[in-house]
Amino acid sequence: MASAGRIQDKVAIVTGGGSGIGRAIALRFGAEGAKVVVADINDAAAGKVAKEIEAGGGTAMAVKTDVSNEESVDNLFDQTVKTYGTVDVLVNNAGLVDTERHFLEGDAAWWDRIIAVNLRSVFLCGHRAAQIMARKGEGSIINLSSGGATKAHRGNAAYDAAKGGIEALTRAMCLDLGPYGVRVNALVPGSIDSKGMSAEARKYRADTVPLGRIGEPDDLAGPALFLASDDAKYVTGQVTVSDGGMLAQQRSPQVDIFPHSKYPKV
Repeated sequence: MASAGRIQDKVAIVTGGGSGIGRAIALRFGAEGAKVVVADINDAAAGKVAKEIEAGGGTAMAVKTDVSNEESVDNLFDQTVKTYGTVDVLVNNAGLVDTERHFLEGDAAWWDRIIAVNLRSVFLCGHRAAQIMARKGEGSIINLSSGGATKAHRGNAAYDAAKGGIEALTRAMCLDLGPYGVRVNALVPGSIDSKGMSAEARKYRADTVPLGRIGEPDDLAGPALFLASDDAKYVTGQVTVSDGGMLAQQRSPQVDIFPHSKYPKV
């Protein structure tokens, strides 16, 4: 059986919980005693993660959810409350990541789809969660952002705009919900191997990371657990970055005047 953990008996919804970072967070939450609702548009993937949590002695259920659709989000929260009685933690992780398109080649449909899934969803899910949390005077909402919120990716204008919006929304929600005991924070991943990169791709990307390795989904699970737990009870409106130092550097090693090849051997 799962031992008492840092979020024991808390009810936690993790959107996009069927794979990648969402899966890692859902599994960690389950191991720490939470009742986990794995929400994903891929119901088979969500169900598999829920079964993994249960196999480890935890409590979980899967709910097929399109986070960009209000009725689908309402169903997610209705089912959660019906089954577990409340919502204590929401992780807004679901989002489109394969969004590359040059700005000159973009169109309204491309823009609207990315904004709907990556930003509108944070409002829809956050609004439903906030209604529940505010009435009981406590709760934690964690919004997954990106380095693209503050630094631009090439060919990702819509994606970066959505992530910038998420961080602005996080701050606004923090102010509006703080008096009700609801904390709202953002979590920023770096270059994470969430789908299984080739060894060559992992090495190439690792060369750009100050810690010298590519990120793994579980590198976000620990920070998410902290933000969900009472260890972060006075933390709100903050952006927590888990990126191996990527945003701290001025330029990548490929163009830096002091590349990794000049580092001393120790």
